[in-house]
Amino acid sequence: MGQHVDLLLFKEILIVLGAVSVVIPLFHRLRISPVLGFMLIGILLGPGVVGAWLREVPGMQWASLSDSARIETIAEFGVVFLMFMIGLELSFERLLLVRRLVFGLGPLQTLGCGALIALATLVLGQSTNDAIVIGLAFALSSTAIIIQVLADEKRLNTNMGRTSFAILLFQDIAVVPILFAVAMMGNAGDQANLQTFIIALGQAALAVAVLIGMGRLLLRPLFRSVVRTQSPEVFMAACLLVLLGAAAATAAAGLSMAMGALLAGLLLAETEYRRQIEVLIEPFKGLLLGLFLISMGMTLNLAAIAAAPLLIFGLSLALLLIKSVVTYGFARFFAVPARASLQMALLFGAGGEFTFVVLGAATAQGMLSGRLGEIAVIIAALTMAATPLLSAMGLALTKRLRPPNSMDAAAWAPPAPPESPCVIIVGYGRVGQMVGEVLIQQAFRHVAIDTNVDIVGKARAQGAPVYYGDATNPLMLRACGLDTALALVVTMDSAKGTEEVVAAARAARGDLIIVARARDTQHAKNLYQKGATSAVPETVEASLMLSEMLLTEIGVPQGQASAMIQERRERMHFSMR
Repeated sequence: MGQHVDLLLFKEILIVLGAVSVVIPLFHRLRISPVLGFMLIGILLGPGVVGAWLREVPGMQWASLSDSARIETIAEFGVVFLMFMIGLELSFERLLLVRRLVFGLGPLQTLGCGALIALATLVLGQSTNDAIVIGLAFALSSTAIIIQVLADEKRLNTNMGRTSFAILLFQDIAVVPILFAVAMMGNAGDQANLQTFIIALGQAALAVAVLIGMGRLLLRPLFRSVVRTQSPEVFMAACLLVLLGAAAATAAAGLSMAMGALLAGLLLAETEYRRQIEVLIEPFKGLLLGLFLISMGMTLNLAAIAAAPLLIFGLSLALLLIKSVVTYGFARFFAVPARASLQMALLFGAGGEFTFVVLGAATAQGMLSGRLGEIAVIIAALTMAATPLLSAMGLALTKRLRPPNSMDAAAWAPPAPPESPCVIIVGYGRVGQMVGEVLIQQAFRHVAIDTNVDIVGKARAQGAPVYYGDATNPLMLRACGLDTALALVVTMDSAKGTEEVVAAARAARGDLIIVARARDTQHAKNLYQKGATSAVPETVEASLMLSEMLLTEIGVPQGQASAMIQERRERMHFSMR
């Protein structure tokens, strides 16, 4: 007999996996945002709705999400993985390009929202300390939900998306001083606490500096040695080590884990392993972010909403109005076009994940009454759940506005990241390098992929846009810009690997131009069957070139010899097709 297993220990995992596998595809078919879908799952299966009813039914306790604390602990990693992926897409160079928005628009929007919310709280009769806490908490918006909504709507890399991210990045940085401010208010701001605050800020700055320094020195040697093992498991372990190690280091220094993850992503974005890491981490990010959204849905107490619906919905609308007006005003002050300003205003109207952190810290300090804290948490969760709907509303409203003048848009827009490559080269040996040089001479952008760490390292040292990765994985090709690429050139030595890359690329994009290097005529025929646009067999091309040179040397006119060889080449390619 096997050992008895308590299945209740696995119910949260099973419910989340069931939601991802069954419920989310249904929401996708109904064109409901996955963000809203996950939060609805948390609301329905949490302790407030179905969960409360199932707990009363004998034998059905397994079907509800009752342990919110355990879920929230794991769910925090959803935001950590999300920030890591954002860092991979940014790099320090790109971050410097948007510094005007991060440290200009970001603080104005955050402080403006916080001040106006605090003032409104005072008008409603709350104490000064409570008003300040509420203002600080609700000045923050949800990085996880806004980024996910923009990604789902394919607007993350637009000017509006990059501007939104700049504000969110400042807010994530601002969480640390906000939490310190709450702690100081709770302790009456004595001299000892001020010294603690200064020391803690110094420790945080030192931790960031050490992380950046160690990352620049150690990351490339670490991953180079890991790649030489040719073990996917070891590569995955190294990725998780860097991600979780950086998150733990910043948490120990008083910063958020998300900040450490962002720094780790920024450091790895400058290496040749960036694209392969994206491919490996993406599934973890999706699952854990879904768990985070479910935990947010579980915080909605529908019974409390039903007890005072007018109060809660009225305050929620007031919050959305205040933050939207402030965001729109400061965005326009920074010359952001009206369309983008309106879309951002509605996106930033809700509370955020760090709103819960600030409210929790204030409650632990005894600064918020139970009733006020409960209402604040409900408003934060309710407005966050409405973010996908607010985003859709913003898109619908802006369709009626006049399109922005292109010159005006260029004046405010943060610099765009480099455009997607026009040509992807798989295999960067001698043949691939020659193709790259020809493309550069003709002013075509390109990016290359190779699994040989030595080739990649040497090419990167010379400034070539080469990444380490497995191009047989369609996710790797997409990470390198397959969706917008002009063409794909496969120059690999491996015949089987070439066929796998061609098949994967053709399955992902039916209209893509694919030119592949073949060993012989039979291999070329296989590549045509896999979907290659053109296959170039080495033996045939070498024979044709030798024949053309021979004919010209023995007296056949150059034009006649070239035409003859070209005609033969076309017949052979027609035959191989």
